[in-house]
Amino acid sequence: MIDVNGFSFGGLFDVELALENLPFVLGGVPMTIAVSFVGMGLGLILGMFLALARGSEKRLLRWPARVYISFMRGTPILVFLFILYFGLPVAGVELTAYVAAVLGFGLNSAAYIAEVNRSALNSVPRGQWESAHALGFSYWQTLRRIVLPQAFRIAIPPLTNIFLDLVKATSLAAVITVPELFQKAQIAGGRTFDTMTMYVLAAFIYWPLCSVISFLQEKLEKRYSRFVK
Repeated sequence: MIDVNGFSFGGLFDVELALENLPFVLGGVPMTIAVSFVGMGLGLILGMFLALARGSEKRLLRWPARVYISFMRGTPILVFLFILYFGLPVAGVELTAYVAAVLGFGLNSAAYIAEVNRSALNSVPRGQWESAHALGFSYWQTLRRIVLPQAFRIAIPPLTNIFLDLVKATSLAAVITVPELFQKAQIAGGRTFDTMTMYVLAAFIYWPLCSVISFLQEKLEKRYSRFVK
């Protein structure tokens, strides 16, 4: 028990018990990282195509993208995870917990990433496109060589925020039996009958994990801002 000026923290956090269960809870970190990175990768790829479709002049591309983005942003990710893991087997499609989690987070985050990408692409002056076209660049050459590098610098902070939210949201994957960080903490809490200590321990693990991502964000921002006055 820890006492500070007569106030007891023994009922909130047991240091000895936390240290004893730390290796077991840390065992869920690799799965948390795997779901986060693969889900974010899927979201980045799909989000870029959604952003281009959302800004297209063709209705056949623009409206499906708008509907998809609206649906994903308007439904809880937890509901979507349940649909993928518990609902699809009714239709004869069975997914492992890991695949359902990756698909769920990837497809959901793509909607938010699409809006970030669309905003970043629109922030690049239209004259950049016109100048590239005058020089004989194709649409995809202009996008890849001229527009995307400028848009990416602008999109770094909001994309990082989405990634941070995704890392923390992976705790929801515990409800579909993914053995990630939070589920390990839940198991340890049930085993030790001290869920508060295990939840606080999980929070202390998420914190440095997200701090590392924030540090990498700063490095990326500095790298892509070197030539910006």
